[in-house]
Amino acid sequence: MSESRTDTVIIGAGHNSLVCALYLLRAGRSVIILEKAGEPGGAVKTKDLTVPGFRHDWAALNLTNFVNSAFFADFGDRLRARGAEFVKADNCFASVYEDGTWLGFGTDAERNAKAIAGFSEADAQTWKRLSGDFFANAAIIGGLLSSPLTLRSLSSLIYKAMRTLGRGPALDLARFLVSSPRDWLERTFESEKVRTALAPWGMHLDYAPDVASGAIFPYLEAFGDQAGGMTLGKGGADTIIRAMVAEIEALGGIVRCGVEVTHIHHENGAAKAVTTRDGERIEAARSVVANVAPGALARMTGETGETRYDAGLKSFKHAPGTLMIHLATSHLPDWRAGEDLKRYAYVTIAPGMDSMARAYQEPLSGLLPRDPVVVVGQPTAIDTSRAPEGKHTLWLQVRMVPGEIRGDAAGTIEARDWQAAAAPMAERVLESLERHAPGIRERILGQRIVTPAELEADNPNLVGGDQICGSHHLAQHFLFRPVRGYSNGNTPIRNLYHTGAAVWPGASTGAGPGTLLGRRLAR
Repeated sequence: MSESRTDTVIIGAGHNSLVCALYLLRAGRSVIILEKAGEPGGAVKTKDLTVPGFRHDWAALNLTNFVNSAFFADFGDRLRARGAEFVKADNCFASVYEDGTWLGFGTDAERNAKAIAGFSEADAQTWKRLSGDFFANAAIIGGLLSSPLTLRSLSSLIYKAMRTLGRGPALDLARFLVSSPRDWLERTFESEKVRTALAPWGMHLDYAPDVASGAIFPYLEAFGDQAGGMTLGKGGADTIIRAMVAEIEALGGIVRCGVEVTHIHHENGAAKAVTTRDGERIEAARSVVANVAPGALARMTGETGETRYDAGLKSFKHAPGTLMIHLATSHLPDWRAGEDLKRYAYVTIAPGMDSMARAYQEPLSGLLPRDPVVVVGQPTAIDTSRAPEGKHTLWLQVRMVPGEIRGDAAGTIEARDWQAAAAPMAERVLESLERHAPGIRERILGQRIVTPAELEADNPNLVGGDQICGSHHLAQHFLFRPVRGYSNGNTPIRNLYHTGAAVWPGASTGAGPGTLLGRRLAR
């Protein structure tokens, strides 16, 4: 058995791992990152998936939270010097409706209000009022999402909210934070189409319309995009991964891919080393950081000595899966609702909140959804460098699908495994797209379907194709993510830390878990 030694071993090379490593390296620590896959990045990868010359983001596309993050404030200049490049979308997202109408949102507040007024003048006035309140509320919400979530930090945030907003508005904000998307949207807007345009952003984080505490995500996406636009990586989302790896290596860190960690050694209550499937042992003088799903951490450690923690890792719940469909096309879709839709980074196909609720509940029951929620990313409308001149890529994300198929809500797909179900389910998705963009099939130059099983095979953190590494519902979020008492990345084993989307503040390209842990360990 070969052996080596370093200050910190990090398991997994997702973006939270890379972020944590950079803080440690800047503090003078030695770091080795071990990644099972053949390349770093986790869910943030860009690949030639269809036709040569077309660059497709494997899973994550939107990098807005990354460029707005505390980490980027600390390291952004270094990453830009290492080649990280970004493009901003002023036309951010839109929804299309079955009657041929649509509603879109971008950085022009007056234009947004005018578009809303086409459905409801009262809603347009509400939008203007909410726009005026956004920055004060966002400061409080942002403080919560970037907080280590200790009782002390929560007390400080509550005091700040009361002092900044006043007692009544602070209580209103607290009510909003625990509201479901439907509850908040129905209390706030009278037009069903306005509600339908905003609600899908809850689905991105496992918040169907009726799930408590999901209202925050449509709110932050809509008004955050209005305030600063949406950011994509130039040439692909992997621009941030390549830059971070280059900076890590420049600081003396090591990133090794194709290396699977199978065991975390701990003695007398403290983590000591890891071993790989090939039998290599790597000693960790200061810490082991595991960016893995809770179930994997349980397998790697065995018994930690705390029964409640061990049981919590094993019972951790994952969200439904995701189906990705990547298309190389000769043109952007000819949207039936209008040519202006070709300028938007995202176009969502979802008839209404009831339809979204069903499209979430059916996969929870193991059923392929009858009317899937389809998010159509149009990255080459914003960044032409991703495809040959005049050509385009489309990024289709189906939210949600079952990781394990028990049936089909429509009763037409008989397959019960993803290898057989991928093609007919993709056809259902393309039929939905065709209704809103006639002729799109004739424009397809290449297609690549990525199933939940394939997502998990590439990145074991995406259990069952769950791209957010675990449900973010109230019982498994905030102080309870992943287990009560361990939301800050600690574990019952000294010198063993947990990071990634399974740890507070959860999934996002903003890399909150890696930032909070990296800063703390560097101190």
